[in-house]
Amino acid sequence: MAAFGVVPCQIYTNLRSTSLISFKYGVKSEKQEYYGSILRNGQRFFRNRLNIYFGGEGQEIRSKSLHRNCSGAERLVNGVASDLDDPSLEAKQHLKYENEHNGFNNTFNVFGSNTLDDEAWSLLRASMVYYCGNPIGTIAANDPSDSNTLNYDQVFIRDFVPSGIAFLLKGEYEIVRNFILHTLQLQSWEKTMDCHSPGQGLMPASFKVRTVPLDGDDSATEEVLDPDFGEAAIGRVAPVDSGLWWIILLRAYGKCSGDLSVQERIDVQTGIKMILKLCLADGFDMFPTLLVTDGSCMIDRRMGIHGHPLEIQSLFYSALLCAREMLAPEEASADLIRALNNRLVALSIHIREYYWIDMNKLNEIYRYKTEEYSFDAVNKFNIYPDQIPPWLVEWMPNKGGYLIGNLQPAHMDFRFFSLGNLWAIICNLATTDQSHAILDLIESKWSDLVAGMPLKICYPALEGQEWRIITGSDPKNTPWSYHNGGSWPTLLWQLTVACIKMNRPEIAEKAIKIAEKRIAKDKWPEYYDTKGARFIGKQAHLYQTWSIAGYLVAKLLIANPSAANILVNIQDAELLNVFSSALSANPRGKRLRKGPKQSFII
Repeated sequence: MAAFGVVPCQIYTNLRSTSLISFKYGVKSEKQEYYGSILRNGQRFFRNRLNIYFGGEGQEIRSKSLHRNCSGAERLVNGVASDLDDPSLEAKQHLKYENEHNGFNNTFNVFGSNTLDDEAWSLLRASMVYYCGNPIGTIAANDPSDSNTLNYDQVFIRDFVPSGIAFLLKGEYEIVRNFILHTLQLQSWEKTMDCHSPGQGLMPASFKVRTVPLDGDDSATEEVLDPDFGEAAIGRVAPVDSGLWWIILLRAYGKCSGDLSVQERIDVQTGIKMILKLCLADGFDMFPTLLVTDGSCMIDRRMGIHGHPLEIQSLFYSALLCAREMLAPEEASADLIRALNNRLVALSIHIREYYWIDMNKLNEIYRYKTEEYSFDAVNKFNIYPDQIPPWLVEWMPNKGGYLIGNLQPAHMDFRFFSLGNLWAIICNLATTDQSHAILDLIESKWSDLVAGMPLKICYPALEGQEWRIITGSDPKNTPWSYHNGGSWPTLLWQLTVACIKMNRPEIAEKAIKIAEKRIAKDKWPEYYDTKGARFIGKQAHLYQTWSIAGYLVAKLLIANPSAANILVNIQDAELLNVFSSALSANPRGKRLRKGPKQSFII
C-alpha cells in the first residue's frame, strides 16, 4: 500500500519553475513523513495534504477544497495562473462539475460539428476529468444511456495513452503533464511483505476522483484520488502494463512538448527506476521475457496468455529503451543501466529468434526432433510438431510472417495478437525484415484482420472445447467477441504508427477509411463482434474514449507523419554495437556461462 498522499493543488497546478522547486521539496518530505493515507470502506484514499519543511521548520499546506474548487489554490487558464476565489471562475468550475456528473448529455445531443474530427474532439474533451480544477485524464467511456458504468467512469493508465497522445499532437500539454505527475504520486513506493498490497514500483490500473468529507469538518469536503491496483478489478489481476505505458507516455511528452524538466525531476527519475527494478528483479524464470499472469494487460480476462505474452514483451522492450533514453547519467545508476542494456540484448535476441513464425520457420518446426538434451539443441523448448494447428497451415501466406503470442516450455501460442506485433514494429523489437513481413501479413489477411472494422485484437478466436477450457466458458469472451477475436477501433493508432515507421502509410489510410464509414454512426463503440466485425459488441460500451482518441491520433499522424517519432524507438549506435557483438558470439542464442552477478541499488 502506498503510504503517501497526492500533492495538493496549491503546489501542483502552477507549472512554472517556482512550483517545481516547491514540489521537489515536497517529494523529499513525502518519502519520510506520513501523509494521512486512510482506509475507508476498504479502499485507499489519498489526501490532498502535504507537510513541507523548509530549514527545519514545518509548514502544513492543507487544501480546504470543496466539491467545486480548492480554496486559495491557483489553476492555469490558457497558461496563465488565476485565483480560484474569483467568483466567475467558481461559476465556471461549478458548471464544469455539473456537466461531468450529468454525463455531458448536452455534448452528445448537440455536437455543433461539421466533420467527424470535430465530433471526435468534442467527445474527447467531454470525457476529461478534473482534479481541483485542473485536467488530469479522461474516463474510459462516457455513455449517457448506460446506467451500469462498472469502472468505466475511472481514468485508466493504458486507456489514457491514446488520449494523451492526441492532446500532445494538438499542442495541449497540461493534461498530459498533470496525468504523469499525479499518477506518479499514486505509484506504490513502499516496500512491503504483505501479499495483499501492491509491490514497490507498481503503477495502478486506474484511479477515480472522489469527494469525501474533510477531516475535522463534516460540513466541508475535499477531493481525493482513489487508485485501483487490481484489488477491485474483475479477476483481481495486477496491471503489469501500466508502468510500461507510463514510461512510454512520459518520453512522448518530453519529445513532443520539448519540456524535459518533467523527466529530469528527482521524483520522476525515482519512479522510472522503481518500475525498472520491479521488471528486472530476479525470479524463478530462466528467460529474458517478463513472466506474468493471465489478464495482466489490455487482454484483462482469462484468455490463456499467462506466461510470456508478446504484448507485455513488446511494451517491456519499448519501456526499457525509453527509460534508457531518459535516465540521468549518474554513477548511482550505472549498474541499473548495465542491467537494462543486458536485458535489451537478451530480450531482442530471444523474441526475434524464438517468437518469429513464417512459412520457412513453420516448416522447420514441422521437422523438429524432440527430447534433445544439449546446450546446442535446435528445439530448445521441446516443441512438439503436432502442436502446429491445422488452421495455421492454410492461413500462413507465402509472403509474410508474425511474432507468435506466447512461448513457454513445450508450448507455442500460434495466435496472432495485433498490439504485440504492431508495438514490436514501433519499438524495433522486430527486425526491419520482420516488420515488413508483419505488415505484409496484415495486407494479405485483410479480410480476416480488418474486415468491417480495424482491428482484430487476436486471430483466430478460441472456439468449442478450446474456448470452454481456456476461458472457463467466459460469456463475455465468446468466439469473435471482446478479447476473443473481437475488433477494437482503438488499435487503429498503433497500426498507423507502425505503418508510418515502415514508410507504408497507405495501409493505415485504407484502415482509417473503413473505420470512418461507420464508427461515428455506431456511436464510437468499445469493440465489434463477429468474424467480419459486422455487429457492435454485445456488451460494448458506447462513446468509448480510447476508440475516439485512437481515431484522432491516427488522423493526426497521417496528416503529420514525422510526429510519429515521439513514439518510435530507434536503437542508437552504442546499443547496435552491443547487439552485433552478442550475435557474433552467440548467433543461435546458446546458453552462455554467467560471470559474477552485480546488483543495482535504487
